[in-house]
Amino acid sequence: MWRKSSHSDNGGDGNCVEVALTSSTALVRDSKNHAATITAPSWAAFVKAVKRDELGQV
Repeated sequence: MWRKSSHSDNGGDGNCVEVALTSSTALVRDSKNHAATITAPSWAAFVKAVKRDELGQV
């Protein structure tokens, strides 16, 4: 099941990021590109870095 980011734009210009999790992968897509497949450990490391604010301004 795809889950939409709470930070995605709801203003109608189509800026949207969604993720679907399985037991072994995370599928990530935005409103303009096809989904990318990421391994579960890589996704977990990414989420951890975001929560710790280790990525800075992207």
